[in-house]
Amino acid sequence: MPEVAPTRIGVVSASATAEALDALVVPGRAIACRVAADELLLLCAPDVSEEVARETGTRLTVLDPDALVVDSTDGWSSIELEGDGARMAFSRLSSLELPDAGFVQGEVVHVPAKVVVDRDRVRILVSSMWERHLHDRVAALLRHTARQER
Repeated sequence: MPEVAPTRIGVVSASATAEALDALVVPGRAIACRVAADELLLLCAPDVSEEVARETGTRLTVLDPDALVVDSTDGWSSIELEGDGARMAFSRLSSLELPDAGFVQGEVVHVPAKVVVDRDRVRILVSSMWERHLHDRVAALLRHTARQER
């Protein structure tokens, strides 16, 4: 069974033309997740989210004067599935196909979610209004699975 833990994550939302987002050099402390042609989420440590927002805003407004960059950390909640079985556990929470590494978005435990995957870790992000639902459903589904596997 993987370890399941609530995690803190910094989230910066950037809206601009597709061309400006394509040309943006993302600050090295952030992971870029393209959620729409004109929208990008930058994920980072929560303690640097303001700095990432400021740096991204400076860079992006050069490319698109109408760009909007906002530190939206407070609007998001996340959990991590980490270790052996993280991918298998995720398959019990969603029908999304996980890449080997990268970003997907879609439904997880019946709510819209963003999912970032690397080696043996799956991080699930949802709007903060879904935080309790996410934690409760993940705990219930994975606890049920663990009981069946014994």
